[in-house]
Amino acid sequence: MMKTFIYCTVSWAIFMVLFGPIIRAPSSHSPIDSVAYADNSFKKVSNPDKATIIQKLKSMVGNEDAVLLADASGKPIFAVHENQLLIPASTLKLLTSLAALHYLGEDYHFKTEFYLDDQQNLKIKGYGDPLLISEVLDKIAADLTTHISRFHDLVLDTTYFKKPLTVPGITTSLEPYDSPNGALCVNFNTVFFKQDQAGRFISAESQTPLLPFVLPKIKKSGLREGRILLSSENEECFMYAGHLFLHFFSAHHIPSSRNVRMGKVNPSKDKLVYTHISPYPLPQVIRRLLEFSNNYMANQLMLALSAEVSSPPGTLDKGVRTLNNFAKKNLNIENIRLAEGSGISRQNRITALGMLKILNGFVPYVHLLRKEDGVYYKTGSLNGIRTRAGYILDPDGHLLPFVILVNTPHTDDKILLDLLIKYVKD
Repeated sequence: MMKTFIYCTVSWAIFMVLFGPIIRAPSSHSPIDSVAYADNSFKKVSNPDKATIIQKLKSMVGNEDAVLLADASGKPIFAVHENQLLIPASTLKLLTSLAALHYLGEDYHFKTEFYLDDQQNLKIKGYGDPLLISEVLDKIAADLTTHISRFHDLVLDTTYFKKPLTVPGITTSLEPYDSPNGALCVNFNTVFFKQDQAGRFISAESQTPLLPFVLPKIKKSGLREGRILLSSENEECFMYAGHLFLHFFSAHHIPSSRNVRMGKVNPSKDKLVYTHISPYPLPQVIRRLLEFSNNYMANQLMLALSAEVSSPPGTLDKGVRTLNNFAKKNLNIENIRLAEGSGISRQNRITALGMLKILNGFVPYVHLLRKEDGVYYKTGSLNGIRTRAGYILDPDGHLLPFVILVNTPHTDDKILLDLLIKYVKD
């Protein structure tokens, strides 16, 4: 099954380009609380070229598809099947991102806590940080040297999210788009590897070592190179995180017994020695999430939201309820069905009008989206599903929201977008 997930753990230079200062978009388009409902037909237009475009669009939109274009105030200019519940695929990430910005705020930073117990065991408590990557772990280890000189066992506390976590649409494949979620995970729960000239497996990225812990899984995969995921079975992804932390602690000369085990922080007895605050504010997290359509990151946000809004532990049910409540109460979307927060599940359903309301709310964050040829957009892809949602810049510099939900196999969403662009530009 083809799903939308593009993994990214690249060089630090590229990483910094992606996560440079985020410039908030100037608002040439004011969000509105509700949208005017179109009448299931295109408005009549006097321009014969635009009329031809409209007829071509109408002929291409199937019974299981929807297309909508709105004006700069968020009111539909024309729409087809705008009230039909359809699979949004990864365009659903716009809702999850907007809800996170609403509940957590633009200044929100994820944290990770470090404790010492009375046996000198180092305990790490995770809070769902989706960007605990190798470069960050290296910095954490360097900072921790000023707080501890050694420790015994490494104990991992993953209780901020409830286990087991079963996300609808996630399978047991080794593909990165099926990465599991958890409160203390690293590198998106993936390992990137290749073989050297001697045929030995080595890391395919300089900032991350290839740990002996993952060699059996790599060999079992039968792959000579590529990226595979670490599953939640037998705590595999958490134990990998622990071993990677140990690597960086050792590199910074913090000795230990090198034992890793699961456990739980006791706040009344254990001493908090260090709190790592992620260097990336929430808009930067969301920019990366949307740019690479990262399913893991989207559901990490949803689970963190659920713990923040409904109290820990974060759960799938709480997360879905939080997104549903936000859609209905804050965006006035009544017709929506949610199973998770990334769009990987085919159980998710939304209408084009519902997606328009999300876009109307997302305008202040338009620059977090990919931009190409005057179009800001988010795509979505599942087997037989192609979706797009975003904004087209008109000749006057206004943002015109558009929604394309194609649930008919073999229909080309890009052709539909090109027609919308031509309609706006002509």
